[in-house]
Amino acid sequence: MSERGLLRVYLGAAPGVGKTYAMLDEGNRRASRGADVVVAFVETHARPHTAKKLDGLEVIPRRTVSYRDSEFTELDLAAVLERAPEVALVDELAHTNVPGTAHAKRWQDIELMLEAGIDVISTVNIQHLESLNDVVQAITGVPQRETVPDSVVRSAEQVELVDMTPEALRRRMAHGNIYQPDKVDAALSNYFRPGNLTALRELALLWLADSVEEGLQRYREQHGIASTWETRERVVVALTGGPEGETLIRRAARIASRATGGDLLAVHIARSDGLAGSSIATLDQQRLLVESLGGSYHSVVGDDIATAILDFARANNGTQIVIGASRRSSLLFAFTGPGTGMTITRKSASIDVHVVSHDYIGKGRVLPPMTGGLTARRRIAGLVVAALLLAVLVPLCALLRADLRLASDVLLFLLAVVVVSLIGGFYPALLAAIAASLLLNYYFVAPIHRWTIADHENVLALVIFVSIAGLVSRVVDQAAKRTTEAARSNAEAETLSTLAGSLLRGEQALPALLERVRETFAVASVTLLRRDSEAPASTGSATTTRSTGGMRGTWSCVASIGADPCLRPEDGDTEVPLGQDLNLVLRGRTLAAEDQRLLAAFATQVAVAYQQRRLSEAADAAAPLAQADRMRTALLNAVSHDLRTPIASAKAAVSSLRSPEVAWSDSDRHELLANADEALDRLTALVTNLLDLSRLQAGALSVATSPVGVDDVVSRALDLTAHSSQVEVAIPDTLPEVLADPGLLERVVANLVENGLRYTPPGKPVRVSASAHGALVEVRVIDRGPGIIESEREAVFAPFQRSGDQVASNGAGVGLGLAIARGFVEAMGGSIALDDTPGGGLTAVVALPNAEGIPARNAVRT
Repeated sequence: MSERGLLRVYLGAAPGVGKTYAMLDEGNRRASRGADVVVAFVETHARPHTAKKLDGLEVIPRRTVSYRDSEFTELDLAAVLERAPEVALVDELAHTNVPGTAHAKRWQDIELMLEAGIDVISTVNIQHLESLNDVVQAITGVPQRETVPDSVVRSAEQVELVDMTPEALRRRMAHGNIYQPDKVDAALSNYFRPGNLTALRELALLWLADSVEEGLQRYREQHGIASTWETRERVVVALTGGPEGETLIRRAARIASRATGGDLLAVHIARSDGLAGSSIATLDQQRLLVESLGGSYHSVVGDDIATAILDFARANNGTQIVIGASRRSSLLFAFTGPGTGMTITRKSASIDVHVVSHDYIGKGRVLPPMTGGLTARRRIAGLVVAALLLAVLVPLCALLRADLRLASDVLLFLLAVVVVSLIGGFYPALLAAIAASLLLNYYFVAPIHRWTIADHENVLALVIFVSIAGLVSRVVDQAAKRTTEAARSNAEAETLSTLAGSLLRGEQALPALLERVRETFAVASVTLLRRDSEAPASTGSATTTRSTGGMRGTWSCVASIGADPCLRPEDGDTEVPLGQDLNLVLRGRTLAAEDQRLLAAFATQVAVAYQQRRLSEAADAAAPLAQADRMRTALLNAVSHDLRTPIASAKAAVSSLRSPEVAWSDSDRHELLANADEALDRLTALVTNLLDLSRLQAGALSVATSPVGVDDVVSRALDLTAHSSQVEVAIPDTLPEVLADPGLLERVVANLVENGLRYTPPGKPVRVSASAHGALVEVRVIDRGPGIIESEREAVFAPFQRSGDQVASNGAGVGLGLAIARGFVEAMGGSIALDDTPGGGLTAVVALPNAEGIPARNAVRT
C-alpha cells in the first residue's frame, strides 16, 4: 500500500489575495525540480496573471456533469487517480460538488487523493472554515454556504497564509484584477470594506497562530519537553477561594494584557478527599470575573498545592505565575515553615513568580466554629449519659473495691468516656474524662476521700487516662464530622445532578430555576431583584427604593416564585449577591451556613439564565436592525447594477438620438427608441417592486378581495409580460372563481411567469395551469429551468435573493419577484409553495380560497 500523501493549504483572508497564484507558483517550482505535477482543478476567474501561470503545467480535463437540464464542470477524480501524479493542484478546498458526483464536497475528493499517495496543494479562504462561519457572517453580513471542517485544514502538513493588507487588496479590486468592472463598485462598498478586510485578516492570523500553537504543543509532547518555551505569555493565577482572589485575578489580567496575545489561566487546587474545600460561592464569583476578563478557569485535584500549580503551569506552557502573599500570621511561620508561596518560587525554575500583596496578609484564616459534626441534641444526650454512667460506676467500683485494682477502675471509667464520645462527641467526652479523673482520684486513689495523690505512678496513670480519653473522643468526633460531611456532599451531589439534568433537558427559564430553588431549600418565595436607578420598572414588575451606604437605588423584580415576593433585599431571610446589580432573595427561613454553598451553585445558574435572557432579548431587538441593514446592503447592490443599468441604457439611447453628429436612419431611430422604452419599462418594474416591498414591510398594503376569474387575471398578467408568446395557458372553463384582489393576483402571476421565463432555456415554454381542490383553487406556473434544491427553496422568497445567489446570464433582476408574490398571496389569505417539475424544472403553486360560499373582504390592511 502506498504511503499517504501530504496536504498543503494556502489560506487567505478574502478572495483576490493571491492563493491560486501562489499555488500555481509552487506547482511550477516543483515541476522545474522534476516533480510530476498536474493541475486537477484550478479556477482562474478570468484573471490573466493567474491564467498565465498554467503555461507549462499539465491540466487534467474537467468532468462534465448534467444537473436539471444544465451542464457543469467538476474535478475528474477518476482521471486524477488513474493518472497518479506526484503532486495535484486542486483549487477551492471548500467547494460543494454538483449532485451526481462521487462526493458532496471537494475536500472529500482530496481525501481520496491523499489516501492514494498523491500530494495535494489546495486553497481556502478563512470565511469557509466551519468554526468561523457565523463569525464571518456577523462581520460581513454575508452567509457562507460552502464550508470545510477545521480538522481538514489543521491536518494539513503545511498551512501557509497568503497575506495582503486591506489597502493593497482594495487597490487590486479597483484596478479590475479580481472582479469584472461592473461588480467592482458593489464589492468595494460592501464585502471589501476596509473594516471587513481588517477583521478577516485578523481572524486568519489568529486562526493560523492557534494552529501553529497546537503543532508546537504536539512537538513538545512527542519529544518529552517539560520546560517552558516562552513563545506566548501565559499568566497562571493561583486561587485559594479566599477574599484576595479578585485582587490576584485583576493583577494577572494586567500582566497578560501587556503582551499581545497573552493568555490568562486561573487555577484552583481542590483536595483529593473532596470534603474540605474553599467557598464555592467565592470561587464561582472569581470564575465569572476570570471569564469576563477573557481568561479561562481550571480546577485541578491535588494534595500538594505547590506541585500541582507548577505541574499545571508547565503543562500549559505558562510563563508567569501570580500568587498571593500568605494570610498566615507571623507566629505560624515559625512552626509551619516557608509555606506554599516560597515552595513555588523555589521550584519554579524558568517560570517567573509574582507574589502580590493584598489586604488580608498576616490576618490568618477564618477557622470554622468548633461545633463538630454532631447536633446539639446529641451533645446534650452525651452529657446526660456521662452523668448517668459516672453516677453508676462510682458506687459499683466502690462496692467491688476488694476485687478490683486501680487499673481495672481506670479501664471502666475509660470505657464510659468512649461511650460518651460515641454519643455526644468530643466536648461531652472531654468533660466526662475530667470528671472521671477527679472521681477516680477522690474515691479510688490513696489517700481515699482526699484530693491529694500519694503515689506518683497514680498521677501518671490519671494524666494518661485523661489524654487517652481526650484523644479517643477527638477521633470519634472527627469521624462523626467526616461522616456528616460525606452524607451532605452526597446529598449536594444528587441535588446538583438533578439541576444539571434539568438544564440538559432545557429547563433554563428563570421561573423554572427559581421554582427549583424554592423546592430544594423549602422556602416560601424566591425573588430575583435587579438594581436599576435610571430606567423605570417594566410593566408588571414590583419596584421600590432602597438607601444603601448613602446612595439610593431602585430595585425591580425580574422574576419571582411563591407567595409574597420580596421587593427589597432586606425583606428576605437570605440574600445572595449576583454581582453589583443582581440579588437573589429567599423568604421563609434563614438558611444554615452549610446550605449557602449549595445555594451559591443555584445562584450562579440563575445569573447565567438571566444573562441568557437579556442576551436573547437584545438579539431579538437587534434582529430587525440587522435585517434592515441586510436590506440596505442588498438595495445598494441592486442600485449599483440593476437600477443603474436601465438608466444607463435609456440615457445612451436618448443621447444618441439627440446627437447632431450622426444622421440616424428611421430603422436606427426606431431601434434606439425601442431600447430606451425597454430600459424604462425595466426601471418602472423595478421601482414598482421596490415600492410594493416597502408597503409590505411597512404593513401599509390595502387588500380588497372579491370573486375573480383566474383566466381573466392570467390573460391580463400576460399582457404585461414580455415574451408572453412563450407561455402556454391551460385553465379549464369550469374552474370556479377565487377570492382575491384582482390587481394583486395579476402582479403575482406576472412575477411568477417572468421568473419562469428568466430561467427556462430558449425553445421551452412556461406553462400556466389551474385546478380546484375542495375549498382551494391552485394556480401553477411551471418552468423547465434548473430548478431549486429543496433546502434552498425557502431562501429564494427573501428579498433580493436569487436562485443560487447568482445573477443569471439572461438578465436576472434583483430578486424581488418571489418575495412580493408571497407577500401579496399571504395578504389575500392564500399560500405559495415551490415544487419540482417532473422531468426537471420548478413549479410555483399558488393556493387561494374558492370563492363559492365565501364573502369578500374589503380594504384589509396587512
